[in-house]
Amino acid sequence: MECAWGATRKKDGFLKRKYESLVGRRGKKKALVAVGHKIIIAVYHVIRDKQPYKEPKLHDNPKKQNKQIRNYVNRLKDLGVDVGVLEHKIQEGRFFTEL
Repeated sequence: MECAWGATRKKDGFLKRKYESLVGRRGKKKALVAVGHKIIIAVYHVIRDKQPYKEPKLHDNPKKQNKQIRNYVNRLKDLGVDVGVLEHKIQEGRFFTEL
């Protein structure tokens, strides 16, 4: 558990992103157990294959990023901030035709 806790505190890593994606749905303790399980699986493969650990590459999801931008723009609109310049940079999603 301590290793999982430490892995979730790393600046930007695969295990931290995994923890953050799980914590909202499952809770902190179950997310930590899941991260600990990921660490155990990785250690098993390192020992079995006798190769150093390579952290998976992190890919920024453009759909998620556009959704976050859309949500923040809508929140700014609700607060009365003019965001006309930002609206042109948002790509329309498959099902989202309006902001």
